[in-house]
Amino acid sequence: MLPICGDIIKLINKLKIMLPASAPLPAIARNVLDAVLSQLDAAQKSWLVNYLQSTTVSAAKALILYGTESGNSEKLADFSAKEAKKRGIQASVKNMAYITPDELAKHENLLVIISTWGDGEPPDSATTFYNALIARTTPYAKLNFSVCSLGDTSYEKFCQTGKDIDAKLEALGGKRITERKDCDVDYEEAHKDWLAAALAAIQPTAASATAIAVAPESTTKDYSLKNPCIAEVTENILLNGQGTAKETIHLEISLAGTGLTYSVGDALAVIPTNHADVVEDLIKTAKLTGTEEVEIKGIGKKDLRTALTEDLDITGLSRAVLNKINGIAKDPALEHLLAEENKEALKEYTYGREIVDAIADFAPAGISAQDLVSTMRKLPPRLYSISSSPLAHEEEVHLTVAAVRYNSKGRARKGVASTYIADALKPGTKVKIYTHTNKNFRLPENADAPVIMVGPGTGIAPFRAFVEHRAALGHKGKNWLFFGDQRYMFDFLYQTEWQDHLANGTLTKLDVAFSRDQPEKIYVQDRMREKSKELYDWLQQGAYFYVCGDANRMANDVHEALIALYQHHGSLSREAAEAEVEALKKAKRYQRDVY
Repeated sequence: MLPICGDIIKLINKLKIMLPASAPLPAIARNVLDAVLSQLDAAQKSWLVNYLQSTTVSAAKALILYGTESGNSEKLADFSAKEAKKRGIQASVKNMAYITPDELAKHENLLVIISTWGDGEPPDSATTFYNALIARTTPYAKLNFSVCSLGDTSYEKFCQTGKDIDAKLEALGGKRITERKDCDVDYEEAHKDWLAAALAAIQPTAASATAIAVAPESTTKDYSLKNPCIAEVTENILLNGQGTAKETIHLEISLAGTGLTYSVGDALAVIPTNHADVVEDLIKTAKLTGTEEVEIKGIGKKDLRTALTEDLDITGLSRAVLNKINGIAKDPALEHLLAEENKEALKEYTYGREIVDAIADFAPAGISAQDLVSTMRKLPPRLYSISSSPLAHEEEVHLTVAAVRYNSKGRARKGVASTYIADALKPGTKVKIYTHTNKNFRLPENADAPVIMVGPGTGIAPFRAFVEHRAALGHKGKNWLFFGDQRYMFDFLYQTEWQDHLANGTLTKLDVAFSRDQPEKIYVQDRMREKSKELYDWLQQGAYFYVCGDANRMANDVHEALIALYQHHGSLSREAAEAEVEALKKAKRYQRDVY
């Protein structure tokens, strides 16, 4: 008997309505209920609903803990909590940034949803929690748990953070109630399956009461990967001057009539297509014609050339892809390469190669069209930091994108989305897009708060939006920008705009670092060290510190420069300086958008 049935019986008893001994809810009881309900107005019915809900006793409680980089895990955590509550489970949601491993001991049921970025690393906001959990030795006495990890199979350490958390919780005495689910970039169905199993394990009767739908992909007017906004490109401008080694595109897209909106700090998801020459090279290498009919899971039947152009990731080479190719080709050399003891050799092989290379190397006689597409995942969208303010550019959204082109292993390579933007999205063409909310990269609500922005290369994108937005709102807070690139003459992105902002006072300070304009390399972190005393003073005045750009080197170097700044000017130990920087993060005064 569902809990609500019991509550209805209690309510009827309180109303002095007699039920037969065969309750719950035989025909006579339904007739009585109909009679009672027909006498109630809308307000009374609303009260009755709230009463029944408030008196329903939940059989279980659960903490849903998430760690996120771009917002996907947070979205799934919120969705999971709603689904749990539908099943009578009292669910609370916590960000790993604002909880410690000690607090988990207070909970009986724990559901973890954790994203990874880069090669299986924890999200920036979850790093402190992750490190503390891995270092923990005190066991959990009564913790039931399950982990859902989001990652990217193109990386060697796919979902590694989720795997680490799952193993550590078990090592600390936790009981795994369902197996960990590792999700690729197309994660919705996998999360749905994991959530259904986890809720059933926590509260079997309630969890089986309602089917779980796939989590919505968010955004305005329900635009998503499965329902993208079709918008028109109005500008495609090369920002670099002649003589540069770089290709940076400024893209403008009209949102007129679409209903799509965004906030500064958000990202725009672009759904690309694969280059025709890359598609044809793969078809030729596989000894196919391109006219073969194939079936793509969740999409249906298409001719091979269309499927390779529109639907599939035809370049990303990973262990997962090679395992699938091995199952088809059964090549001894590939079998040897995939052996556990040959991890380094596999890493060396996949670096700089694509699926077409693996087909040429391990299936030289060709491969059937259906087998070929079975090795591939769906083509993921690409997220780009939005470089415009909706207040400064009404019904428009702008991107700043570096086109990736290089040669490797005898073939010309192209970044799928970046060269799609550079080559295909000319004014007048249409593009599929949707916005991706980033709650972890937001301007301060205080209009007078100082803002420090560090954004070399295309990391400048969100800061163009920040400065435009503060100017449009009339915010009086000081703004300081650190920008870096290769050469002043060719690569000073949006130079005239920054000069205008300096002239009108919107931008208080601008420090630049052009690494190739002198014999020694100079980077943004070097400029930070030169201005460390003033930076420290701004931070003491309550400044917010933002970083956008390359995660592998730049962001780490800037982070180290920030710690050193606190050590030197605050006369602190390394440990105390790290604590100060961590406090900035917790206060949301140190935010990063890194990739």
